[in-house]
Amino acid sequence: MAETVIAAPPADLVADRPPPKPALLTRRRIRSATWQTVLAVALVAAGYFAHLNITHNLAASGLTIDFGFLTREAGFDVSEQLVAYTPKDSYARVLFVGFLNTLLLAATTLLLATAIGLAIGVASTSRNWLVRNLARVYIELLRNLPKLLIVLALYIAMVRGLPLVRAAWSLPGGALLANRGLYLPWPEIPVGTTALAVIATVWIAATWIWAGAVQRHQDSTGVRRPVALPSVLGLGLALVLARETGLLDIRWSMPALTGFNITGGAHLTVQFTALWLSLSIYHASQIAEIVRGGIISVDKGQHEAASALGLRPSRVLRLIVLPQAIRVIVPPLGNQYLNLIKNTSIALAVGYSDLVGVMNTAVNQTFRPVELMLVVMLVFLAINLSTAAALNWFAAWARPPGKTA
Repeated sequence: MAETVIAAPPADLVADRPPPKPALLTRRRIRSATWQTVLAVALVAAGYFAHLNITHNLAASGLTIDFGFLTREAGFDVSEQLVAYTPKDSYARVLFVGFLNTLLLAATTLLLATAIGLAIGVASTSRNWLVRNLARVYIELLRNLPKLLIVLALYIAMVRGLPLVRAAWSLPGGALLANRGLYLPWPEIPVGTTALAVIATVWIAATWIWAGAVQRHQDSTGVRRPVALPSVLGLGLALVLARETGLLDIRWSMPALTGFNITGGAHLTVQFTALWLSLSIYHASQIAEIVRGGIISVDKGQHEAASALGLRPSRVLRLIVLPQAIRVIVPPLGNQYLNLIKNTSIALAVGYSDLVGVMNTAVNQTFRPVELMLVVMLVFLAINLSTAAALNWFAAWARPPGKTA
């Protein structure tokens, strides 16, 4: 009997055939959904039993969970405040003041730690022996020291080592440094706050649109147009036009010695300055090691190919290495950011009025530890989840096409 031979379809038809759509329900998806459901039920049950336990123990002591105290007068002052506050305000108000202080410390520390960590991380991969080893000494020394020790050492050094206000050190840019803290020049806007907000919004949107147009032009032609220079020039031109037409008036308030104190400018207390600098240099060592790991994860052939094309080392790093290292850097960097935000709670050691410090004072006055700890837990949870969501978005945006997590 003759054997039947079935001819295979042409290769071009097979290549053009769309891939089969994944099934709606597969064993893997069913198993994943089952375990997630079990975990969710377990967490809800654990929370419910914890609520019963806390309620029972409070009832045995004649107490109940009540958040009504938040509307009562706080009766104590805080050392630093970004919004108006007096001891006659409510506990909710003073907790909000502490929340803003925590946000300020966390945000400024994130920026400075990231900048220092990126510079040190790049330096630790340098071909220069001295630069590379100095960066390694910084990383290994600081990341193995307790952060509280760094905070206390810097705080004591600033309080005892810095001069009095009358002999404050003059820093570049008109800043002053004394044992009461750091005094910085600060812009004042007597006229045109709304106009400045509109200009900033339009500038951000225009920069975003221009960057997208530049990227599309580069993808189609291979020619890279500048982004930063037109953006900066556009912002400067908009500010000059707004000032010349009278829509905006920006003046600089400079710190100056007046009598026995310094007036003008922005004042960063010695507590805030010590926390900001110490947490920044500590977490910068952690971030530097993450950056180093991301850089060395890029294949060596990428460096060699870019050098063979005649690119300078700085352009190789900016255009070739860092864009590929981002997808390796971002996940552990997110963990480090969350760790940094939580570490702001050690501000109590130097008397900075952050959310945890305000909570401790409120607990001593109201005897409501459960309610206040719940508030603080929810606030930190919201901050950390928002930070994680922002980093996940950035990781998805920065991931090269065709790459998966």
